[in-house]
Amino acid sequence: MARTRYVVAVDVGGTDMKAALVSGTPTAATVVTSRRRATPRGEDGTATAHAVVGAIVDLVDELRGVVDHPVDAVGVVVPGVVDEEEGIGVFSANLGWRDFPFRLLLAERTGLPVSFGHDVRAGGLAEHRLGNARGLTDVVIMPIGTGIAAALMIGGRLHVHGGELGHVDVGHGEPCGCGQRGCVETVASSAAIARRYSARAGKQVNRASVVADLVRAGDPDAVAVWHDAVDALAKGILIAATLLGPEAVVLGGGLALAGDLLIEPLRKRLAELIVFQRQPELLLAALGDEAGCLGAALMAIDAVEA
Repeated sequence: MARTRYVVAVDVGGTDMKAALVSGTPTAATVVTSRRRATPRGEDGTATAHAVVGAIVDLVDELRGVVDHPVDAVGVVVPGVVDEEEGIGVFSANLGWRDFPFRLLLAERTGLPVSFGHDVRAGGLAEHRLGNARGLTDVVIMPIGTGIAAALMIGGRLHVHGGELGHVDVGHGEPCGCGQRGCVETVASSAAIARRYSARAGKQVNRASVVADLVRAGDPDAVAVWHDAVDALAKGILIAATLLGPEAVVLGGGLALAGDLLIEPLRKRLAELIVFQRQPELLLAALGDEAGCLGAALMAIDAVEA
């Protein structure tokens, strides 16, 4: 029987960093206490990466002092393209870094073993072990936050590579920060929904949750922006259904907190688009926007147990 480990987990997002002191085993995890900080940004990608490392070190130091029990390891997950074996953040369209040695620098500065990985894969790991993807063999776990990606569970195996579902072209033609046009996340991420509503309505909002409230109130600009987001998400999921034929798509991240306001029109639009594909069940993630942080904790616990 695996003994309980204490780890610090950090999920670096494009807007916020979530950190937690977690106690657990490879199949169970309990958050002892948590913190949230704005993700720091420098003048360029390298400066941002160094600033993120500094912020993570500060969070680890703070959370290590919460309990008398020693911390066994640190788990850190980031967005973008990641080389998990080498501990390198290869590329992040939203945060700008390239080929940055996160694990090496964090291990040096914390003095602890560091597990480093992709935020979406980590969220998928947590949702599969602890959440609504439990028991599923073929599933796409799709968090929607500042960006959009997907963790791919195929044949019961969580794939390390792939899953950039936010960067498939669904035909709207708008430019994306990745250099392409037509990407799902350009109109359907939480950040895009807030940005597009602000531009359309001429009044600044900072979060998609505000737009969701306006949709419920019948604001026509909010309804139009929400409609575009749902359409793009449905077309992205259709591509996943065509290529992978999953049993289910589990929607997570901050946007999934909208609940039925998101999933009901999305289910309807997907049914309109499906022709011959296996129609996946649409589920809301059980772990909300905590999945990445819990996944980072599970990665760290797995590494210590190995």
